[in-house]
Amino acid sequence: MTSYDVIGDVHGHADRLIGLLRTMGYAETGGAWRCTGRQAIFIGDLIDRGTQQLETIDIARRMVDAGTAQITLGNHEFYAIAYYTPKEGGGHLREREPKNDKQHAAFIEAVGCDSPLHGELVNWFMTIPMWLELDGLRAIHACWWEPDLEYVRPQLSTDNSLTEQLLVDASTEGHQAYTSVETLVKGPEIRLPDCMTFLDKGEHERRAVRLRWWDDSATTWQSLLPPGTTIFDGTGEPVDSLPDEPLSDDESKRYTDDVPVIFGHYWFEAPDVPTNPKALCVDYSAGAGKELVAYRFDGETELTADKLVRF
Repeated sequence: MTSYDVIGDVHGHADRLIGLLRTMGYAETGGAWRCTGRQAIFIGDLIDRGTQQLETIDIARRMVDAGTAQITLGNHEFYAIAYYTPKEGGGHLREREPKNDKQHAAFIEAVGCDSPLHGELVNWFMTIPMWLELDGLRAIHACWWEPDLEYVRPQLSTDNSLTEQLLVDASTEGHQAYTSVETLVKGPEIRLPDCMTFLDKGEHERRAVRLRWWDDSATTWQSLLPPGTTIFDGTGEPVDSLPDEPLSDDESKRYTDDVPVIFGHYWFEAPDVPTNPKALCVDYSAGAGKELVAYRFDGETELTADKLVRF
């Protein structure tokens, strides 16, 4: 059985990726990083934020081509594809407006907007599987929710990657594909009850809160928000807490399958540890210059924090 090293969101930090690979015993031979008896899995979000965009893509792509790694599609690769792709009637599937320009700035600066290299890399992103189902392990960027996987599966290419039509549909607000793909690569959200709102870390008012679908302790509305979050009722008045009613499994999208799943995307920070032995995050904020993390999977049926490797 192949053992896997599932690597979190790199976000253009190639030096940190090389350090992590070396820490795990990989060596660069024959044009790609390799480790006997093991295969790396990149969980997506190779790009944006860091200063080593092309170097990061080159490492991952060479490993995928050599068979020493596999990869899943991150929301940043999905957004990059949509940012590049024209839409019918003008503009692009992901509009080129200041917020999106800023998000993609590091990648666009590295490749040159609409250059041949830009197009070539987007074409490669289109070949990346949306998720992986391996021997005893699942890997996806943001959320494993079977109803959305079932909706998307028939619309994928034979290699589990996006088709042109799915890309268009998933970039169209109001389409079911938009909701399903957003859940899988960006993670699910749920609107708060009774027209309530809250202030996020950036002091922006939010109506919907991100679900911690992997967290068995996130069973009520209140438990979805960090302690100390400012909450307002429907009239804009501050309140002490959210309703304490429990969320149903469908509302919470809680993961209850027996097959372990590893994911990225959520910007954990040390000393965060897994809260579910069947679902584990490997994104520890490398995009913000913090640790790049991998999980060393060797066929176990329960995931444990002692198998995380950090660099």
